[in-house]
Amino acid sequence: MRQEIADILMRKIKDPRIGFVTITEVDVSDDLRNAKVFVSAYGSDKDATLKGLQSAAAFIRSELGKRMRMRFVPELLFRYDETVERGAHIMELLHDIEKKDKGGSNDEGNS
Repeated sequence: MRQEIADILMRKIKDPRIGFVTITEVDVSDDLRNAKVFVSAYGSDKDATLKGLQSAAAFIRSELGKRMRMRFVPELLFRYDETVERGAHIMELLHDIEKKDKGGSNDEGNS
């Protein structure tokens, strides 16, 4: 389902609010009635992206029905996934610490 949604977004959706979006995970409920679609967006306003995705949800759902031939096509609930941003922030902090460590060890060696 994740791949199909990503393909629909890439090929069929032309909404300018939806920029470069990655589907990170799809969590389908046990009764197959709801699916939480977690997305990360690169270089765009996350609120505008989520609004664009919600407005396209009915179309995406109908396309999923044609492609996947499911008895029930779940209601799509789009959620922003911040794990990619958090990971990038942690890497940035680690790089800063590494730079400070290297700078500090040179000073200690000169004393």
